[in-house]
Amino acid sequence: MRLALLCRNPDLYSHRRLVEAAEARGHQIDVLDTLRIYMNITSHRPELHYRGEKLPKYDAVIPRIGTSITAYGTAVVRQFEMTGAWTLAESVAITRSRDKLRSLQLLSREGIGLPVTAFAHDTRQLDHLLEMVGGAPVVIKLLEGTQGVGVVLAETPRSAKSVIEAFRGAKVNILVQEFIKEAGGADIRTIVVGGKVVAAMKRQGGEGEFRSNLHRGGGASKIKITPEERATAVRAAKVMGLHVSGVDLLRSNHGPVVMEVNSSPGLEGIEGATGFDVAAQIIELIEKTAKPGKTRTKGTG
Repeated sequence: MRLALLCRNPDLYSHRRLVEAAEARGHQIDVLDTLRIYMNITSHRPELHYRGEKLPKYDAVIPRIGTSITAYGTAVVRQFEMTGAWTLAESVAITRSRDKLRSLQLLSREGIGLPVTAFAHDTRQLDHLLEMVGGAPVVIKLLEGTQGVGVVLAETPRSAKSVIEAFRGAKVNILVQEFIKEAGGADIRTIVVGGKVVAAMKRQGGEGEFRSNLHRGGGASKIKITPEERATAVRAAKVMGLHVSGVDLLRSNHGPVVMEVNSSPGLEGIEGATGFDVAAQIIELIEKTAKPGKTRTKGTG
């Protein structure tokens, strides 16, 4: 197969592993800088160009679109979809997963467990807003945050009000969520590939840190998840429409709750903690699933 990997930094662990896995299975894979691709969107036959040359037809495209370039990156993915190319992560699914509010609403509609979450523009009813999520302590999140950036734990009603008012003063949108104290600063990262959980790890925040992100100094270890946690992760990935995803869970007193569904999960932490060859399983999924013209959204939506 001829594959295209869309990314900004080919030297990242995840991208190197995907290239290694593809080549080990006999595939040709071109690594393309997403921002250097340009498009003819008015042609009767949609085209993509790179470094002065028209890109060939690919059997499958692997988008690794960073949060900071979501708009342009998904436009490139849509253009590939319009040519009939099969994409591992469809443009609509990437956009859906990047919108924290939209993704939570979709998960909630399907009855998937979530932390109690509130969203408001007018902050004049802060007391009621905090009451809705069970009162302080609460977690306050920027809608555009990633890797734990823009996430604040407010331990008292006064501090919660101060943080919320500061964010609103900066004209940014936020979510207010219940704090799952029983999780003990740990979460579970599952990797779902083709409707199956292929690897899971426990991420534990550092001393005094409620966020468990590895980028923030957290530690990771292999974990055995429950059937309910497995089913929740698989359902969440399906709701988002993602062939491959990282689904983050918390263990709460009322069962597993989904924190986030990531359309471009990193592989370094999960492969290191579990010893599983996740990259190879992703390439195997592409081999079994990729068919020209079978992208569900076909560049629309």
